[in-house]
Parts: sequence; C-alpha cells; structure tokens
Amino acid sequence: MKRILVTGGAGFLGSHLCDRLLEEKADVICLDNFFSGSKDNIRHLFNHPYFELIRHDIIHPFFVEVDEIYHLACPASPIHYQVNAIKTVKTNVMGTINMLGLAKRTKARILLASSSEVYGDAQVHPQPESYWGNVNPIGVRSCYDEGKRVAETLMMDYHRQNKVDIRIVRIFNTYGPRMAINDGRVVSNFIVQALRGEDLTIYGNGQQTRSFCYVSDMIEGLIKMMTTEKITGPINLGNPVETPIIELAELVLKLTKSRSRLSYKPLPPDDPGRRCPDITLAKSLLGWEPKVSLEEGLALTIDYFKKTMGLI
Repeated sequence: MKRILVTGGAGFLGSHLCDRLLEEKADVICLDNFFSGSKDNIRHLFNHPYFELIRHDIIHPFFVEVDEIYHLACPASPIHYQVNAIKTVKTNVMGTINMLGLAKRTKARILLASSSEVYGDAQVHPQPESYWGNVNPIGVRSCYDEGKRVAETLMMDYHRQNKVDIRIVRIFNTYGPRMAINDGRVVSNFIVQALRGEDLTIYGNGQQTRSFCYVSDMIEGLIKMMTTEKITGPINLGNPVETPIIELAELVLKLTKSRSRLSYKPLPPDDPGRRCPDITLAKSLLGWEPKVSLEEGLALTIDYFKKTMGLI
C-alpha cells in the first residue's frame, strides 16, 4: 500500500484527490493549515481507516515517511492569495523547498500543482509549455504568478542537482463541487450570484476568455501524471475549449433559471485577456484529455451550491 501525502488536502482540488487515492487503496496523509481549505470538504473521510488529517503549515518543515507527494498547498483564488501576499509567496517558495527536502530524504516522487498563471497575460494562444510567459513581477498578482514560477524552478533544480523524482503540471481553470462560496473565482461567483438573484459581476467587457475543466477530469490528469514514468513536465492540464466570460454568464443564467442581470465593472490589474491550454503533450504523453462538457459540469456544480446554500 502506497503512503501518499497531499498538501492542501482539505482544499477544493485536494479533497477530491484524497477521495480518489483512497478509492485506489492508498494510505493518505492530508496536510492543511485551513487558510483556504475546509474541514467540511473532508469530513466524510474522518472515519476512513487509511485517512489521516494533520493541521500543519508547510512553510515549516514536516517529517514523515511517504512514497508520493502531491504538493497542492496554496490559495488559488486571487481573493485569497492577495489577502496575504507574503504568506502566498512563502507557501510557494518555502513550502516547496520543504516538500522537496522531504522528497529528497524519503526518495518519494513529488508532483507540483503549478498554474496557468505562470504564463501571465499571454501573448501566445493557446499556451504551449514551451512559452515562457508574460508576467508582471511587481504586480498585485505576482505573489502567486511568480511564486509558482519559482516553485517550478526549485523543482527542476532539485531534480537536476539531487536527482529528486519530480512531476510538474500547470493547471488551468478548474471548477466543480466543493469550491468555496466566497472563492472569488468566476464560476463560483456567477453561480452564487445567480442563485441569490443578484447581478452577475462581469469585469471588463466580458470578452476575455478562460478554459474551464471539471474537477473529475483534472484529478484524472494529476494521477496519470504521477503514475507515468520518465516524464518530469511541465505539462498543461486544462480544457482546450476557450469560453468568453459573457458566454459563461449566460450559460449559468440558463441552467439556474435565474432572472439576474449582468453588471459590468472595471477589469482588475494584470487580469489576462485570454487563457487557453495547448494540451498536445498531455494527450500524447499521458493519454489524457477532458471528457466532461461545460454544461454538464456546471449543472453538477450548481446542484452542489444549491445544497450548500440550503436551497434544496
């Protein structure tokens, strides 16, 4: 039985990953400081014989014997990561150093959940892994963007210098059940506003695009990356279908049957105009591509929010 450490395991993605690893008969250690994670996401696992929850902040060293490390810990929503920018940088840099030190000592394979944010306000569409990005190093989002870029640097340097067995994935917008109501990302914002009958807030003119990958597809991609031999990455994981924000808003209104209107506000600084992954490498090296359509995934996510908000 593999012993697997999931940092950020009580978060949106991390909790789904813990579920899946337990289904595959792994012994799972979930590490979280609950800055943006929630016990509600993993409460159903508390009595599982092979699930262990440890409250710990990875900016401090952590010692345990494990075979694999999924390093997901870091707030992923601008609202959360800008609340405490220094903490976000520390999580990305010191946290990654600590996890790489653990991987080196235990000879564990480690996967870093990096982000499409490393591409910044991209000048190349869709974004291939070979693109170096267009990031503002002193902007309000740089704590996350540059933090993830440094985390990737650390992963590669530990691999080259200390032969640590690494995997790097660049995750594009992911959505689904267990997103926080106050998450601040566009899918949860729109759904919560629509269900409350509030105006849907669109920043800019709504023509900026994102690619939306349903959580079950993303978890499949993470596991395929971890279990595929002789690939370090980075590899993009995301849905290659580019969706304008205005279209997402209209689809949410249709699925929720909401009478909410659209409200336009100025675009936040350094908000990328287009974001879409080139997943050629994921297809060819991992045999992975998303299967869940946006409409199907949104319907499942809306049901989750209805339950969470006590509407059904």
